[in-house]
This record gives sequence, structure tokens and C-alpha cells, in this order.
Amino acid sequence: MSRMNPNSDHPTAAQAGALPQACALNGIRVLDLSRVLAGPWSAQVLADLGADVIKIERPGTGDDTRTWGPPFLQDAEGRDSAEAAYFLSTNRNKRSVTCDIATQRGQELIRELVKHCDVFLENFKVGDMARYGLDYGTLSALNPRLVYCSITGFGQSGPYSERAGYDYAVQGIGGLMSVTGERDDLGGGPQKVGVAVADLFTGMYATVAILAALRHADKTGMGQHVDMALLDTQVAMLANLGGNYLVSGMTPGRAGNAHQNIVPYQVFEVMPPVGAQSSARDHLILAVGNDSQFVKFCTVAGHPELAADPLYARNQDRVRNRAVLVPLLEDLMKERTKAQWLGALEAAKVPCGAINNLAEVFADPHVQHRQMTDVWEHPFSNNLRLVASPMKLSATPVRGPFNGGTAPPLLGQHTDEVLIELLNQSPASLSDLKAAKVI
Repeated sequence: MSRMNPNSDHPTAAQAGALPQACALNGIRVLDLSRVLAGPWSAQVLADLGADVIKIERPGTGDDTRTWGPPFLQDAEGRDSAEAAYFLSTNRNKRSVTCDIATQRGQELIRELVKHCDVFLENFKVGDMARYGLDYGTLSALNPRLVYCSITGFGQSGPYSERAGYDYAVQGIGGLMSVTGERDDLGGGPQKVGVAVADLFTGMYATVAILAALRHADKTGMGQHVDMALLDTQVAMLANLGGNYLVSGMTPGRAGNAHQNIVPYQVFEVMPPVGAQSSARDHLILAVGNDSQFVKFCTVAGHPELAADPLYARNQDRVRNRAVLVPLLEDLMKERTKAQWLGALEAAKVPCGAINNLAEVFADPHVQHRQMTDVWEHPFSNNLRLVASPMKLSATPVRGPFNGGTAPPLLGQHTDEVLIELLNQSPASLSDLKAAKVI
């Protein structure tokens, strides 16, 4: 997958003094016309892996998420900039080019750029790209190797294909909200997940599909159209619950923090820490995944007889008898504090965990050891802290602040650079395009 000139890279801090290590996708160029989350998330993954991602944005306004705040990045004087944290979290390692694709000259620029790219990524409504002359058929005629990825709410075909697609609605339509939240008999109701998981998973599936299509193009010289839909992804994400329904015909409901197929695998209330207010409540996660772990848990809890009881000895028995077992465990768990339980359970290798807020997450010593935040130099700040990529590749590390990476771009930051580099635009031509408000 190396068809353009690779970018130079710099070693990470840990590799200082060693030869620079190339990223896995050096040589791949992506023209990204997507906005908001699903498409930009996919493009950011490709950019982290070394692809040259050129983000096309509307002149003057850019990606919608640039204004999705507060919070906004603050400048040196402590004032809010125009850079929302939402945008910053999904657009690192990209180059921003402004181009009005609603104009004929803007469309011509995109078609010329496509000739120099390996991947085209868009998340416009079905039919919009054809109106602009930027559909797969038109662009693949210009570049037969082009991998063209469309991300929509409901796909390029079907009765819902012309609907606008939003993560929130797809979580509902795709069944996720029917199995998320507290049980209905305890006052529960439909509940979405705290982050836009349908968008994020679609972005990840799109990345996998793009990489597979690039592999095919390497072998055959032919690109293809990748049709990604949020609803398709959400249905696939039902995973074991979808399988449970298809096998049994029984519709699962909301189970709160419990697991549909494993017991005990849920949140339990525990004794508040010493000195806490009388109204204080504390919780932990107990995640017993097999029968041997249940034996260990019962030993730690001081009730080995529970593991020997034929009603609870096997997981299938515990699932069938959860209505009796779980209340027993709820009483047991309240006999110790979270710290006492976590220490004893971890020593016995029984899966468990605290329920951290985000301040606790980023202060966690293991999260810090795994270097899950990066500090970037940005035009408005020399100390822009963002969540890091989770991909740890030994031979081809992802792009970070010390490995050729770049902070999320300002709107149109690279317009002149890209158009000169790829299209050999002259200063006079650039001035003319700007005067016409094409770029």
C-alpha cells in the first residue's frame, strides 16, 4: 500500500537516538469529505496509522463540530478560541483544506485531487455526491484504484436510505436502547449509551473495510465502493443479545448493570468507606466469568457453601436462579468496603473493578503507564492534552507528537499547501479561487 512518496517520520521519545520508524500506512492518501463523528473517526484512525488525510471543509464554517462547545480550547490569554474540544478529539494528524463543493470550480478541484488519492471518504445523504459529480462512478473513472467509502445512517439502498441518520436515533431503531438501562420493573426506561457508539463503531468498521479494499486494490489494481450504514453496524453490535434472540425467539429486555448470560456479573453496592456520610453509597463491579471464579469469590466472601450448592454451582444454574442468588450476594457485598473487596478479590484473581469518573480514569496509574494521553503543540496552546490512540504497534508505531504527528488543524490551515503540492496551483490561481470564495 505504498503508492505516493512516504512522509518523513520522527522517533518517539522512547526511541530517541534510534532510526525513525515508518507508520504502517505511509504512502496512502485519503481525501476526507466527512463531518461530525463516524467518518472523521475512521479518518483519524487512518491518519494515526500514517495515512496523509486531507480533510475537506466548508469555507468559513468548517466541520460542524468545530462549534460544538463549550468546552473550547483556550488561547494564551485564557480566552475561548474557535476550536471545540469535540473537534479536537476526532481530527488529529489531518490537513485541513477549505473547498466549497457546491460550486462548479470546487467540484473540479475535488475531482483533480482524487487523481492523487487512494481513498475517498464521505458521509453526505444518499444522492448528494451524484448531484455534485463526486459519486463513485464518476470518481472511479478518474482513478480506477480509488477506494470510495460512503457512511450514511441507513445505507445506499433500502426503504430508509434517504433518511438522515443520527447516532441517537439509530441506537433506538437498532435495539440498543431496548437493552440499555435499568430494568423496567425497577422504574427503568429507554437509555442511550453515554457516547455515540453507533457512530464510533461505524467509523471503526469503515476503517477495517477500507483497509481490506486497499489490500484488494493492491492485488488487482481495482478500487471499490464501501457502503457503511450506522443501522447495519448497530444491528451487528447486538452481538450475543442478537444471537440470543435469533436462537431462542425471546426478546431480551433491559437488565440494568447485570449481564444477560452470566451471573454474578454486575454492579453491587458495598459498605461506604469509614468516615463517609450516613447517606453515602459506594459500588464496585463484580464480573465472575466462569465456575472456578465463582468458587474463588465464594471463598473470599466467606461462604464456600454457595459454590457447592447445586442451584448455583454452574453458570447456567446461577442464571436460572439469579432472582434468589443475587439478593444473597447483595447482602454479602454490603459487609465490606470497596477497598476491602477490591484488595481481596484481586488477590484471588476474581475479576472486579472500581467505577471511575473521568478524573479518576486519567489519574489511574495504569492508564498513565499505557500513555493514553498525548500533549500536542497547537497554534493556540503548547499544552493541548488529548486522548491518545490505543493502537500499540511494535514495528510501525502510530503517529504521535514525537513521531511525525500533528495537532488537529485550524480551518483551512493547509489549503494553499495541498493545492500547490498536489495540483501545482500558482499564487495567482489561489488568489482567484479565494476571491471567488471557492476555497
